Amino acid sequence: MDKKGLLFAFGAYLTWGLFPVYWKWLQKVGALELLSHRIIWSFAFLFLAVLVGKNWRDFRASLQNRKVIAVYFTAAILIGINWLTYVWAVNAGFIVETSLGYFINPLLSVSLGVLFLRERLRPLQWLPIGLATLGVAYLTFAYGRLPWIALVLAFSFGLYGLVKKIAPLGSVYGLTLETGILLLPALSYLAIQEATGQAAFLRANTITNGLLVGAGVVTTIPLLMFASAAHRIPLTMIGLMQYLAPTLQFLLGVLVYKEPFSATQAIGFGVVWVALVIFWLESWAAQRNIRPEPIPELGEG
Repeated sequence: MDKKGLLFAFGAYLTWGLFPVYWKWLQKVGALELLSHRIIWSFAFLFLAVLVGKNWRDFRASLQNRKVIAVYFTAAILIGINWLTYVWAVNAGFIVETSLGYFINPLLSVSLGVLFLRERLRPLQWLPIGLATLGVAYLTFAYGRLPWIALVLAFSFGLYGLVKKIAPLGSVYGLTLETGILLLPALSYLAIQEATGQAAFLRANTITNGLLVGAGVVTTIPLLMFASAAHRIPLTMIGLMQYLAPTLQFLLGVLVYKEPFSATQAIGFGVVWVALVIFWLESWAAQRNIRPEPIPELGEG
């Protein structure tokens, strides 16, 4: 097992898991302003990486292809929705619900593959998808409303992954182009905020200003670590480690930020967690060509 790959994967998921702490430090800054800074500084960091890597000519050539631009425009809208929803939800006190979105995301991604890419599910894979659906339905009943934050996060990131599946560029090029597409709206919003005297940047304390600039670094570093890990370690290991991030988010929400978590919520989350365990075990068995024991039909002894 590649130790560097494991460290890169662990670092990426640990960073994503601790994201709520970072955004909570910026709780007094509006969600749209946070999103704008995240886009601008991410683009600056990634653009510098492209230049340092001496890949500017290849990157510029990709900008002349309309199909490439169309794919990444769609990806940019989806990741923008995901980032905005996440930042707003964390600072509005819904960290637990954001974790639910990323718990159900792997199962949703499988479903999207079936619907849009004509991928086939193995028979036992239908069970965790059904259980996850049941868990969300139960939580809808428990909340008295759809867990819309979790669903927006799961669907936006799931669809983003689907678009990236057919996207032609590498991870650094792709994210640079996506943030570049969102750059003008982000700059425009900050210009309006500045003109009306509502912008926090350069009006807040030094720590807040530094954290706003750092939003680009904390966004891009884990993505680059993940890209490196994906080339070094088996997919099964990445599949197991991906649950580290929402688990940390959930624990932060309940234990650190004292968000309410009732017994009825625990039942709904528990159903989703059982679905994830079944999903991972089935995938692990399939990767090793181990056929799981068939589930007896009703009436069988």
